Amino acid sequence: MTFEKVAQILADYKGIDVSEVKGESTFAELGLDSLDTVELIMSIEDTFGVSIEMDENLKCVNDIVALIDAGK
Repeated sequence: MTFEKVAQILADYKGIDVSEVKGESTFAELGLDSLDTVELIMSIEDTFGVSIEMDENLKCVNDIVALIDAGK
């Protein structure tokens, strides 16, 4: 459930089909630069009501999903 919501947010932001977003997709593979990533994290925080610390460990979609699930 969490992955599907995150994938939809990413797909909507990038204007791509949600099927292109995989758990192991890195932000670079999805065409996101650091500013895009910050904006997306803020949107995801608002959607899920969690706080996500930006650090070098956030590399792929599954990393965000794991943080969201841990914060619930």
